[in-house]
Amino acid sequence: MSVTIYHNPRCSKSRQTLKLLEEKGLEPKVILYLETPPTPDELLEILIMMDKGARDIIRKSEAPYKELELSDPSLDDDALVQAMCGNPVLIERPIVVNDDKAAIGRPPENVLAIL
Repeated sequence: MSVTIYHNPRCSKSRQTLKLLEEKGLEPKVILYLETPPTPDELLEILIMMDKGARDIIRKSEAPYKELELSDPSLDDDALVQAMCGNPVLIERPIVVNDDKAAIGRPPENVLAIL
């Protein structure tokens, strides 16, 4: 089992999810995604694993969402993924990946389904 968490240590849900993984005896690879964002290809692959679209994991309350006019319905997943990778604060957190499955840890217990 290869578990990775896209983590923001300033986020309480992200900290709780990491703690939950550790309590399950796992030592996940921790990616501080604000410093090392996923590539567009990596993020698209994660979306496929979650069976979600880009709009499902974009943080609409963040300033870049409004500044970049990402609410425009004509923008497709590729355009939104490019925006998220360029402005990783827009990516919902935390994301946990386990082999070919992924989940958002909101609430943290969501990730248990992919372990």
